[in-house]
Amino acid sequence: MSSSARHATELEADRVESAVGARITPSAEFLANVKRVREQLIERVTREAAARSSPLVNAIVAGSAARGTFLSDRLDIDLFLLFPPDLPRDRLREEGLALGRAVLTDPETRYAEHPYLRGRYEGFSVDAVPGFAITDPAHPISPVDRTPFHQAYLAARETPFEVGQVRLTKQFLRGLGVYGSEARTEGFSGYLVELLVLKFGSFRGILTAARRWRIPVRLAEAGKEAPGLPEDIALILTDPVDPHRNVASALSRRNLGLFVVGSGVYLDAPSEAWFEVRAPAPISRGEAMRRTGERASHVSVVELPRPDLVDDTLYPQIRKAEGAIAQEAARAGFGLLGSASAADPERVLIVLEVEHRLRSPVRRRDGPPPGIDRVGPFLEKWTKTEGSVLQGPYVRADGSLAVETRWTECELEAFLRESLPRLSLGKNLTPSDVATVAVRPLATAADSPALADALRQLLGKGLPWHDRR
Repeated sequence: MSSSARHATELEADRVESAVGARITPSAEFLANVKRVREQLIERVTREAAARSSPLVNAIVAGSAARGTFLSDRLDIDLFLLFPPDLPRDRLREEGLALGRAVLTDPETRYAEHPYLRGRYEGFSVDAVPGFAITDPAHPISPVDRTPFHQAYLAARETPFEVGQVRLTKQFLRGLGVYGSEARTEGFSGYLVELLVLKFGSFRGILTAARRWRIPVRLAEAGKEAPGLPEDIALILTDPVDPHRNVASALSRRNLGLFVVGSGVYLDAPSEAWFEVRAPAPISRGEAMRRTGERASHVSVVELPRPDLVDDTLYPQIRKAEGAIAQEAARAGFGLLGSASAADPERVLIVLEVEHRLRSPVRRRDGPPPGIDRVGPFLEKWTKTEGSVLQGPYVRADGSLAVETRWTECELEAFLRESLPRLSLGKNLTPSDVATVAVRPLATAADSPALADALRQLLGKGLPWHDRR
């Protein structure tokens, strides 16, 4: 790109980001109202705690509502109720929920690691979350205990300019569909976004760095990475208030990869369309049948009963089950093309696309090379076996032994029904009764929002910005 073209692109990015920033920035009046509500909430809950002699140590509003980094169309106020570290968890739950009910209208109990309340206060959605008033964020008792330290760290460092850059970055990530650290999303948390802005200085500074990233990305200083990181980690950024924690642990490689690619494409062709949030279009069973007809492939649907779990506990198990079932189909020679999963209130759905529904009945079993102790047992086993051996034992071109036997099930659905009882699908998804599991071809599956979502993931792959430019 020539210097004049580069300059024109930068001017267009300036225009785009200014226009988007004006659209997503809350008005001064709204920000003042949020500030007033924050102060009232803390005053009110402190008064209620004194009235009931509650052991409440501190109450704070933290997160984007406290720092003004929220988007104009997206605000939840997080009220943290902090109690002594030695308070039993049952009492923590009891006191936290009682204070939340005293302050909020229309309270509804939600669940994460422990219960919290979601309700309303002067028209705002508020989460009242109990936690422990710890002194060392490197040793939290519950996951929310670091929050006051995060609040203090960011509030002391963020400038008004950086607050605006946080909003831009969040909106860009929303446009890509990768904002949110919930297990269902596996994207960027708000805290991660704010740390990235501090590190790279601006929205465009993050994107300029990101377009050159190679996964896994290591932003932590050498020797200061959080210990015990899983092998499939996407990005490493050490929590500045807790050196044992990777802030980006929830981020998947797929979502980081999408951000890396999108960063480069946006910088080369900025437009306001990148910041638009569009729900991906689901794919109906009929449309999926048309697409698989064009692809000459086959889709199978596995239905499992949904356990009574919160999403952050359920979705890692769903992904484990999807992986186990997909790998089993791949190993068995059905020519796996892809898999996806989704859930509705009653069921978990896992869909597989394979090259062919029927496989050859021939199953080659590889044996040991000559000259080792296991040759004898292998020959003895397969020489004496009658009926299932189609050919062999014999010596392959590489000198090792093999035998060809007959698969018990040659149809994908029948094979999966036979295989499911011996697969590890996750602690709460492995069925105790196979009668509760259904495996059927897509042609006979019932249409549902969950199926349409899973089919979109399976057969609607693409880059989200292709239809926006």
